[in-house]
Amino acid sequence: RLDSKGINIDSKDIEGCHPLPSKNKNQKPAIIIRLVNRKQKKELLKQGRKLKGTNVYINEHLIKKNADIARQARLLRKQKKIQSTWTSNCKVFIKLNGSPEQAKILVIKEMAELERYK
Repeated sequence: RLDSKGINIDSKDIEGCHPLPSKNKNQKPAIIIRLVNRKQKKELLKQGRKLKGTNVYINEHLIKKNADIARQARLLRKQKKIQSTWTSNCKVFIKLNGSPEQAKILVIKEMAELERYK
């Protein structure tokens, strides 16, 4: 399926992979893939945008703390309290509302930092 979308990944680029345990037995498990180097990871994440509209997703594997922060940031974006949010190199970023000159980009390290935008 990835080849059909123009996403290329060679088996020599994969250091290891395994399925994650799932609570829902009817759902296919998520698969964790560890790539040989960060450059390949960054490229694969960039190519993942080609999968929009399919049931295949490519995401960074975040520690629970950062996953919770990212989830809260997405909720704030949905509520239009911030302009956008994303992760890069396992860090959570938000872009504040406002004109391009006013819309600051911040790295969020603690859940408490999001409190002021609720």
